[in-house]
Amino acid sequence: MRVAIALAIATLFTASQLSAQPAAVQGRWTLVIHGGAGVIERDRLTPEQDAAIRAALNAALESGSAVLREGGASLDAVEAAIRVLEDDPNFNAGRGAVFTYDGTIEHDASIMDGRNRSAGAVTGTSQTRYPITLARRVMTESPHVFLRGSGADQFSAEQGLEQVENSWFATDRRREQLDEFLAREVGEVSAYDIDMKYGTVGAVAVDMDGNVAAGTSTGGMTGKRWGRIGDSPVIGAGTYADNRACAVSATGTGEYFIRVGVAHEICAQIRFRFEQELAHARASVPMAEDGMPEYYVDASEFGLQPNQVQEIADSVIAEMGALGGTGGVIVTTPWGTATYSFNTPGMYRGMAASEMDANVAIYGDED
Repeated sequence: MRVAIALAIATLFTASQLSAQPAAVQGRWTLVIHGGAGVIERDRLTPEQDAAIRAALNAALESGSAVLREGGASLDAVEAAIRVLEDDPNFNAGRGAVFTYDGTIEHDASIMDGRNRSAGAVTGTSQTRYPITLARRVMTESPHVFLRGSGADQFSAEQGLEQVENSWFATDRRREQLDEFLAREVGEVSAYDIDMKYGTVGAVAVDMDGNVAAGTSTGGMTGKRWGRIGDSPVIGAGTYADNRACAVSATGTGEYFIRVGVAHEICAQIRFRFEQELAHARASVPMAEDGMPEYYVDASEFGLQPNQVQEIADSVIAEMGALGGTGGVIVTTPWGTATYSFNTPGMYRGMAASEMDANVAIYGDED
């Protein structure tokens, strides 16, 4: 009988290790947003621009936080926050997105649900006012994950999403950036040199049930051509969410984020580290005289420390940087740890949680 009980407990330990998942901290929620990372320094922004960007970040935080405070889902909060930023011309998403080489504006977006890893993404859309909402419809109302161009636009219209003329997204500042790009000889300057403030927007959240979600939206790169696609709509590169680990949204030089698979890599390393820590804790449980464990360590009792999450995010950004890429990520975990990591002078960013006041920042030397 004693042997049978021991075997049953051993089986329980093994099964639990294989499916270990952090538990929610009941009643707590967290929201993190970004509006791009790059050469964002105090002498590059006027006081008026600084104030406008901070106001937009605060508005996005409040929109998403309002959902979470009422017990809403992380997916709803992510979409709500990003829609605010898509409507603000200070960012390279929605209205205010950059121009392509041909003088049009195209959008990319993606969203992911950490509960079951369902996801939706679109690239090259030109008429949908809120690309993040279209990405979510792809996830929930189609059998697909990724739609592009005219097909994505057609699906958007069939879904009854708000449509606008492509010119509605245009701003004078973005037109000037394209003109500057086209005026230079090919090879003399890259699109990254035109505006080193990558304005891609994104959000990650964990709700009161411990479910994480992530979303990202962008206009891409000034002067992009040949149907170029960056990391923002690529699940695993610019966006990823998994309840077993975390949610990530990225911004920066997309080609490098794709090569490293930054968003998925961070999630995978957090998940593996969590499982290692849990296995170590279970192995250290003392045994009673009859050979039975004195107590059982449940996955819900565990969560990585903030410095461990930061270390993982920083290491993946460093790996991407070693290849030549620049940019950053926002991260949150099911147990509420949230952080930023970037290798640029600044990143438009903000954070709010059930146990802290909302905070926004722009420059690298801000907390």
